[in-house]
Amino acid sequence: MLTDDMTRLCAEILALRKMRGNLMSEIQHDSKGRKKAVAKFCAHLGSARAALARRSKHDRVAFMNHLRRTVGAQRQEMRDDLAGARNAWAGKSA
Repeated sequence: MLTDDMTRLCAEILALRKMRGNLMSEIQHDSKGRKKAVAKFCAHLGSARAALARRSKHDRVAFMNHLRRTVGAQRQEMRDDLAGARNAWAGKSA
C-alpha cells in the first residue's frame, strides 16, 4: 500500500514536471510571437508618424504660401489706396 502511494506520487511528480516543461516552452514560444508583433506594431507606428509629419509639413507650407499671397495682395491694395489718397490730397488726378 505504501509502495503504491509512493509510485503514484512519483508518477504525479513526473507528470507535473512534464506539464511545467510544456508550459515553459509554450511561454517562450508565445513570448517570441509577442516580441515580433510588438516590433511590427512599433514599425507601423513609426511609419504612420513619419507620414503624418510629411502631411503636416505639406499643409503648413501650403498655408504659409497662401498666407504670403493674401497678405502681399492686401499690402499692395493698401499701398495703392495710400497712393490714391496722397494724390487726392495733392490735387493730382489718377
